[in-house]
Amino acid sequence: MRAFSYERPSSPAEAAAAVQRHPGAKFIAGGTNLLDLMKLDVEHPPHLVDVNRLGLDRIETTADGGLRIGALVRNSDLAADARVRREHPLLARALLSGASAQLRNKATTAGNLLQRTRCFYFYDATKPCNKRVPGSGCAALGGFNRIHAILGASEHCIAVHPSDMAVAMRALEARVDTVAADGRTRRIPIAELHRLPGETPQVETVLAPDELITGVLLPPPVGGRQLYRKVRDRASYAFALVSVAAVVVREGGAVTQVRLAFGGLAARPWRNEAAERRLVGTDGGPAACRAAADTLLDGARGHGHNDFKIPLLRRTLAATLAQAMDRA
Repeated sequence: MRAFSYERPSSPAEAAAAVQRHPGAKFIAGGTNLLDLMKLDVEHPPHLVDVNRLGLDRIETTADGGLRIGALVRNSDLAADARVRREHPLLARALLSGASAQLRNKATTAGNLLQRTRCFYFYDATKPCNKRVPGSGCAALGGFNRIHAILGASEHCIAVHPSDMAVAMRALEARVDTVAADGRTRRIPIAELHRLPGETPQVETVLAPDELITGVLLPPPVGGRQLYRKVRDRASYAFALVSVAAVVVREGGAVTQVRLAFGGLAARPWRNEAAERRLVGTDGGPAACRAAADTLLDGARGHGHNDFKIPLLRRTLAATLAQAMDRA
């Protein structure tokens, strides 16, 4: 076991300042990801800053009818909240499809957004991984890459982001509130939070090391049909091979608004507005679905074991849209 120090600050700004004072320090809340990584010697922070007592565990209605979700709201509590279930059912469904009940009772909103990839090689300290040791190589490229990315990858990394909740929040156009050590705050669209690997796969978000997520803001509900479909190897406690978060609004038989976000495809929740536009004004039928999938998959590339994700995505999108249009 590697030694580390620990502290429990009393405010978000103090927590951010504590991380700034200790290079390499990490925030810890539920610990459902970080503690595993520490045990496996993938992460070895010299200092842990416990943020559990910062009062960031509330779900509040905003003046415009949206919701502000505190960073420390547990996944179980968020999925069970009556406002979430009524106004943003997509989010509740995504949360309940993730992990296990025990983990959802501990995992937090911010921690879920910031969880690291479940790539086999990232977790195995004996294998080269550019996320873990920059410049060491990517073992997944020539290895067993069944769960890996088909979009947005690079020759340096083909890992995917594992969160179900983040995919739903991408479709709901959430924004993320943060505070830094100097007290500076900012609001980041979730579309800009996660980075693609490029040449620096170890840099996974746009957050500074001392920047603490304090909450997530959901805009007022858009209505329509909200669905979350997750394809995985077993019915529970498994990460997505492909997932689709869909918000479909229609008048009569025609789609007037659609948002589609995808998991299991890339290093961040994936959304392609051009593909969505292929569906607007249509009946959402098979021809429109094929056109949207063609646009979505432009540039997609399998790496051998995960080639099946391309036709799987087409079928999953078709099934989701059929259900949204009441044709299932």
